[in-house]
Amino acid sequence: MTNKLLTAIKNKYPVTELDIGDMKTLKANGMTFTINAYNAEGLGHVSVMRAKGFFGLMKMDTLIINPLNVDLPLYSYDRIFAMGNDTLIVELYDTLVGDYSAKAMADVKNRYKDLPERDPGEHWYDNIKLPESISTKGKKAHTPRFDELTVAHFDAYIKSPASVVTDMAAKQAKASYYVNGLLTNGGPSTDVFKKALGYDKTEKLFKQVLFGV
Repeated sequence: MTNKLLTAIKNKYPVTELDIGDMKTLKANGMTFTINAYNAEGLGHVSVMRAKGFFGLMKMDTLIINPLNVDLPLYSYDRIFAMGNDTLIVELYDTLVGDYSAKAMADVKNRYKDLPERDPGEHWYDNIKLPESISTKGKKAHTPRFDELTVAHFDAYIKSPASVVTDMAAKQAKASYYVNGLLTNGGPSTDVFKKALGYDKTEKLFKQVLFGV
């Protein structure tokens, strides 16, 4: 799925892969992570992280868009396959500096409201997480419709009418607030990397590679 989403980005924006050095492959908590980072001209920073572990019983894919050049929300896609379960999490964060309409994404989400919901729990970032975010969990039988939802929702996101960012410092500050919050407050993936890599390398991974802040 991350390849499909990346292709959708490339169809609209010129994309250049960035050299991330020794961050390209990392090991943490029994998982092997393969990471790529890109500059999407006219959009912002894009990263893709794929992980496998536990003898192939767990697979996780992540795609993050930090849209520093166009006034869209920060986008984070996570897909986890483990023990016969398929979990789809799409989170949108308010890094907006102007007006924005999320109606197209809300309409897509509404069309798939019959899918099993997943309780995302309570987190420090809930006040900036947008209601068009998605949290679902099901079995393999749900996978085709999870895929449909992902593609339709992402299409609505990437094609949303949004203005070009003129106040880059304000946009960057809003994205940095979220990333710094992850590092300060922790979270499932943040804590895994902190334990395996230490704080300094995790900070570099998050700020330079995953989010480009």
